[in-house]
Amino acid sequence: MTPDVRSRPLTVGAVVHELAEEFPDITISKVRFLEAEGLVTPARTASGYRQFTTRDVERLRYVLRAQRDLFWPLKVIKDALDGLDRGLTPSGEADGRPRPPAPAPDPTVPTVTQLASRRDLRLTAAELAGAAGLEPTVVADLTSSGLLHPSDGLYGEPDLQVCHAAAGLAAYGIEARHLRPFRTAADREVGLVEQAVGTRRGPDAERQAADVAHLCLTLHAALVRGGLARFPGRPGS
Repeated sequence: MTPDVRSRPLTVGAVVHELAEEFPDITISKVRFLEAEGLVTPARTASGYRQFTTRDVERLRYVLRAQRDLFWPLKVIKDALDGLDRGLTPSGEADGRPRPPAPAPDPTVPTVTQLASRRDLRLTAAELAGAAGLEPTVVADLTSSGLLHPSDGLYGEPDLQVCHAAAGLAAYGIEARHLRPFRTAADREVGLVEQAVGTRRGPDAERQAADVAHLCLTLHAALVRGGLARFPGRPGS
C-alpha cells in the first residue's frame, strides 16, 4: 500500500468524508464493519477513539473498489491485501490480483553495453598506485595475488577499478591477501561465460558474453544483498 504521509490522524467521520466523492454510499457503519472484518486496523487513543491514517484511507479505497469493480468477496480481498502488505504490486491483469513486481535493475551491476565496451587505458604501476591512493607495495601484492592482470607491464581500466575497491576495503582492515577469493569467484564466473558462448566469435559472441556476464553479476549482487538482509542488527534478522 502507499506510504503514510499524513501526520494528523483522521476520525472515522473524516474518513467517510474523504471517500464519499468516489463512494457516495459509504457510511460510518460500513467503515466499522470493514474494520471488524480485519481489513483495516486503525490506531486507538487511550479513550478508545479511532485514529485513521492516509494509509488506512487508501486501504479502504482499495477494498471498496475491489467490491464495486471486481465483485470480490471479503476473503479474496483479504488475500490481496496480504499480498500488497508483502510487497506485491497491483496487477493490470483482468483478474486484478496482486503480482510479484519485476526486479528493478541493480545500479551497481554494469549493463550489457558497459560490459561489452572497452576503454583503451594503459597505466604504469606507479600511475595506478597514485590514481587509487595505494602504496606501490599494495599494487605489487594485488598483482601477485592475481587480482591485477598487467599486459606488458601496463595496467588497464579493470585494474584501476580493482585498486580503487581495494583502497576502500583497506579502510575497513581488509588487506590484499584477503581478496584472493574474489579472484577465484571471478574466474569461475568467467568460466561460465566461456561455457555459454562456446567457440562462437565476432560481435554477436561478444554481446552474448556480455549478456551472460551481466546475468552472473546480477545473481552475485542479489546473493550478497540477500546475505546482508540477514546480517545481525538488521530489521527482521
